[in-house]
Amino acid sequence: MRVIVTGAAGFIGSNIVKGLNARGITEVIAVDNLTRGDKFRNLVDLQICDYIDKTVFFQHFASGHYGKVEAVFHEGACSDTMEHDGRYMLDNNYRASRTLLDAAQQQGVRLLYASSAATYGASSTFREDPAFERPLNVYGYSKLLFDQVVRRVLPHATAQIAGFRYFNVYGPREQHKERMASVAFHHFNQYREQGQVKLFGEYGGYGPGLQERDFVWIDDVVAVNLWFFDHPGKTGIFNLGSGRAQPFNDVASTVVNTMRQLRGQPALPLADLVAAGEIAYIPFPDALVGRYQCHTQADLSHLRAVGCTHHFATVEEGTAAYVRALAAAQAPQQSVNAGFAIA
Repeated sequence: MRVIVTGAAGFIGSNIVKGLNARGITEVIAVDNLTRGDKFRNLVDLQICDYIDKTVFFQHFASGHYGKVEAVFHEGACSDTMEHDGRYMLDNNYRASRTLLDAAQQQGVRLLYASSAATYGASSTFREDPAFERPLNVYGYSKLLFDQVVRRVLPHATAQIAGFRYFNVYGPREQHKERMASVAFHHFNQYREQGQVKLFGEYGGYGPGLQERDFVWIDDVVAVNLWFFDHPGKTGIFNLGSGRAQPFNDVASTVVNTMRQLRGQPALPLADLVAAGEIAYIPFPDALVGRYQCHTQADLSHLRAVGCTHHFATVEEGTAAYVRALAAAQAPQQSVNAGFAIA
């Protein structure tokens, strides 16, 4: 069985390759752009049969160059929500995806692709319905534009098409994303380096650290992708979040307490962590006023309606597992890192 994963050296793509490998699927063609060379580290421990640069992939795929392909997991995109170059964003996230969709339908190849919760933007309702799609940036629009094409194709599709509106995904293999990495990743590094995690203070009617997101653990994202891979008759556009909104305080306190426990110290309530200065609140930045979502929460009704009953980890479960993985990866450096040591 031959499978293609675009964005394979990226965060979600590399975890999908890992999930495929765990099933014994190693005939995986990895597609990416390694201009940012350090992303290769996400592929080192994975089994692939070929690596293709994205600049040639879409044309070659359209010509049938890769032979019989069972499915394409299309995770490749520009995911920088602060990118303002609309031409670049639409070329990468819309036009390339449209080319891939057309070719996949012509060849009868299944397409499972990354959409985004950014399609909802300013909406307060997160349901897969055009009435609630109000992107705030060109990234969100690029994803919505492709979703709109998919909706037109679905009634006469020749092969499975499933799009996933990812919410706030976190977990291993995201280190290359730098400022776009998850808050859990940044909190881990803040605490390791400074002994303190910083959160936004009061804003938008929410108290300090109480702004909420639907945080979804990467293993759950992979599991849902593979569930659809196992159910080729299930098509459509689906939210992929935990279905829960949890405050940033939950992430911060879980990061800090997991680190404390790794050092042999007891976990503490949030109020005590704040009093000890291990969690601190900073004024909400003027640059984000009016451009910041204080609440996101995936409506999973559509996902459940097609039969996917996957159980999603809580922030406490997923973040604790993530911190332990990050700490283990840092362990060889502890002898030269005097700022933080794990017993």
